[in-house]
Amino acid sequence: MFPVIYSDEFLDHKTGRYHPENPERLTAIVNALKKSELAEKLTWQSPTPASENLSLMSLLSKAHSPAYIKKLQEIAATGGGYLDGDTPVSPRSYDVALLAVSAWLDGVDTVLNSENPAFVLSRPPGHHAESDTGMGFCLFSNAAIAAFYALEQPAVNRVAILDWDVHHGNGTQAIVEMHPQIAYCSLHQYPCYPGTGRATEHGFHNNVLNLPVPPGSDITVYQPLVEQKIVPFLAEFQPDLLIVSAGYDANADDPLASINLQPRDYAVLTDYCLGITRKILFGLEGGYDFETLAQSVIATIAPCLS
Repeated sequence: MFPVIYSDEFLDHKTGRYHPENPERLTAIVNALKKSELAEKLTWQSPTPASENLSLMSLLSKAHSPAYIKKLQEIAATGGGYLDGDTPVSPRSYDVALLAVSAWLDGVDTVLNSENPAFVLSRPPGHHAESDTGMGFCLFSNAAIAAFYALEQPAVNRVAILDWDVHHGNGTQAIVEMHPQIAYCSLHQYPCYPGTGRATEHGFHNNVLNLPVPPGSDITVYQPLVEQKIVPFLAEFQPDLLIVSAGYDANADDPLASINLQPRDYAVLTDYCLGITRKILFGLEGGYDFETLAQSVIATIAPCLS
């Protein structure tokens, strides 16, 4: 059985009718999974309520400044607003973002206990959120916080984060690159938002690998990079847990970028990850074409069941 961590509360982060990062993203994925051939092999798990997750706030403060956490809470409490032109905050956004972090922490526990993969189906996404501000649809740095949490667990000495979202995870990299026990690797379109993620960046401990690819790239560009760069990088690091920032906006049909992956290509990427370790936590980042988003999640999960 494959665990999917999800709550309908993730739909309560309201971004506006025409915003690409909207609740219907999750609805599309959930509906597709429940109708898929994988349906009987999925275990749906509700995240621990944020108020019951005793380590959540201390972990949050490892990634984000107290001033930013307070600011986000106040914006939500006073009816909502914007962190930047792309990043709306609704009255429930702060609480939902906390629940998303809790879900990623639950995901870490699930993977470490079973030594098998799991998927956190949450929103808002997180990889653009920096220590002192949210941006690019993201509020809290879910992947980075999950990595910090994992390092507190017995027998976990190294955590790797693979970010295959089409946009560079500027927030994740900035938060983890000073930590020698965390490696960060990103495949992303360049030039593209947010304009970060140069190949010359290697972190403070040779723990960062950025692989920018030009617009129009497809799996024939991605696959050699995975084989020749990512797999050796991750294999040498020997992670006790692999966290995948699983964005699906590199699909050809996605409206926000210009990479030409197909949903089936995510099964290829997942197979490479499984060759490194079965202890993989997948967590949703971007992906804004509902059909290819849903089919890509299915393609990601399928190899994990074999």
